[in-house]
Amino acid sequence: MECEVTRDSRNELLSRREVDFSLRFDGATPSRMQIIGKLAATLNVNEKLLVLDSLRTGFGKTELSGKARVYDTEEQKTKTERSFLMTRGMPKPKEEGA
Repeated sequence: MECEVTRDSRNELLSRREVDFSLRFDGATPSRMQIIGKLAATLNVNEKLLVLDSLRTGFGKTELSGKARVYDTEEQKTKTERSFLMTRGMPKPKEEGA
């Protein structure tokens, strides 16, 4: 998987970086968790502070483009970001006794 940042801008008002990226991959489209891990490694940030906004793939292509936001603190992330975007693609907790 190769990740390339196409735009990286700072939003001081919301204490975050807004990033556009493109990702090339082999085989099946990677999961959101794999994309977050690769993008966090590329940007050298903590995965907990990164939120994926949108992902677009073309039919039959092994390339996707997307938008992400990197917050300065976890508190700022929870205060600003919509809850469904923070939980989208995360593994569900296992139920005890099931």
